[in-house]
Order: sequence, then C-alpha cells, then structure tokens
Amino acid sequence: MKVAISACLLGVRCRYDGGASRNEAAIKHKETSELIPVCPEEAGGLPTPRPPAEIVGGDGDDVLNGKAKVMTAEGIDVTDAYLKGAHHALQVAQSNGATHVILKAKSPSCGCGDIYDGTFSGTLTTGDGVTTALLKRHGITVTSM
Repeated sequence: MKVAISACLLGVRCRYDGGASRNEAAIKHKETSELIPVCPEEAGGLPTPRPPAEIVGGDGDDVLNGKAKVMTAEGIDVTDAYLKGAHHALQVAQSNGATHVILKAKSPSCGCGDIYDGTFSGTLTTGDGVTTALLKRHGITVTSM
C-alpha cells in the first residue's frame, strides 16, 4: 500500500519555522506501507522558513470555494500558494495510487478536523486545511498526527 505523508512528520525540516515534526507513530507506517513524502506549502512555492499563516474567514473548504483566504500574521495573502500546493499533493497521491494520506495536525494546509482559527492566538476551530479539504473531495482518506 502507498501512503502520502507530510514530509515534516518524517523529520524533513520543512515546517514554517524551519523545523520538523518527526512523528514515530507516522514513521511506523513504513513497516506496512510505502511512504511518499509531500510538503504542500513548499510545493506551492513558499520558502522555509516562512511566516506563520492561518485560514481567515473559514476553513479549507471555504478557501477552495473562494470564500476564505490564507493569510500570514503580517497580513500577506498566500492563498494561491496554498491552493497550488494542495493540487500538487493531490497529484502526488493520485499518480502514486495513494488512497490514504497522513498529514500534520492543525496546519492551514494539512490540518484534519481541527485548524487554527485565523486570529493567530493559538485557538483551534473545527475544520480542515486546504490540502486536506481537496484530498477529501477526491475520495482520499486523510488522517492527521
């Protein structure tokens, strides 16, 4: 089985702050699956490190529908980069036959079920990130860690 996975969970230093979110439980999946790393934010053209960003005005579905934006804490609109990265992650999953994806929790790109609320206060709200929402729309199962 092939599983696409957030590269940061595998220890790649691609998080917004230049760090990684190495997750041993996620890495353990390589015992039963081929893991395919992807970082939607870097694939969308964002540098590492980069300013923190959150979805303002909704969640990933709202971004896909043009009703919300992804903004940095400085007020810069990075929505296009998040959309480009989400489409890249979808292409990676589909071209590799991955029907399951493991993504980084709480991220405006990869969050699944809970994301930051757009106030940059550390407050969580119910919703999915942009990549998660797009993958789900295409029938791909997404979990987060």
